[in-house]
Amino acid sequence: MAAENTTRIFGSTRRRVAGIGQGTWKIEGSAAAEAVAALRRGLDLGLTHIDTAEMYGSGASEKIIGKAIEGRRDEVFLVSKVLPNHASKNGTLAACEKSLAHLRTDRLDCFLLHWRGSVPLEETIAAFETLVRQGKILAWGVSNFDVQDLAEVAAIAGPGHPACNQVLYHLKERAIEHAVLPWCAKHGSAVVAYTPFGQSPEIFDAKSKPGRVLREIADAQGATSRQVALRFLLRLPEVFVIPKASDIAHVTENAGAYRVELSDTDVAKIDAAFPRGKAPRGLPMI
Repeated sequence: MAAENTTRIFGSTRRRVAGIGQGTWKIEGSAAAEAVAALRRGLDLGLTHIDTAEMYGSGASEKIIGKAIEGRRDEVFLVSKVLPNHASKNGTLAACEKSLAHLRTDRLDCFLLHWRGSVPLEETIAAFETLVRQGKILAWGVSNFDVQDLAEVAAIAGPGHPACNQVLYHLKERAIEHAVLPWCAKHGSAVVAYTPFGQSPEIFDAKSKPGRVLREIADAQGATSRQVALRFLLRLPEVFVIPKASDIAHVTENAGAYRVELSDTDVAKIDAAFPRGKAPRGLPMI
């Protein structure tokens, strides 16, 4: 499939990045060899956006990725995150160095603050900018930030920041569509959806009415319900998805979502089956 159909502009970085990536939360719970093979298969299939964090297995996830991307680093848009309690200026610099060592690389394509903590944003952003000047990160962003937090980041760092906001987003959790997603679209920040299948298997249960809607759309295209679910999230050009990638079969299925084409009627049916609901009081996260 042509690259222009599988990649999109990643926020203010202006770089073309795979719309469907590979998430690695809890990947360390899989057999290391199997996880490495799955990640490498994902690269073969164009899922070159790999996301991780220092928190995942206390660095174990990063080490697995380091093995998987050996000899293929230039293919990968590589993202990691610093924990809020490490997000002082010196702590952020040290966390980045540790992540680079685990990942066996000299740079991150994007480095995120995992969620907002007690350290002033000015301090964390100063560290991010230092890392950019040093060439150790090419861009920086945030995760689990609501609109007020995003506006504060932009006020501190200026236009084009943050490069992205990684948030919980799936068919049964569409809260970001009320305010966060529109803010990101307006200000040029990519939206990266984590846990894009949710944590409730009933989403894909064809015995339920919503599940039947997905199955009917999927069957008409020779696809799976999970592929349709991913494609629905990707209907918006600023959205990227990072489903977990620890199994070759699942990675292959995820990549197949690129072949799904949703009509306006399909989108309307899914929207009705999985309504976004009322605006939340706070940003959902896990």
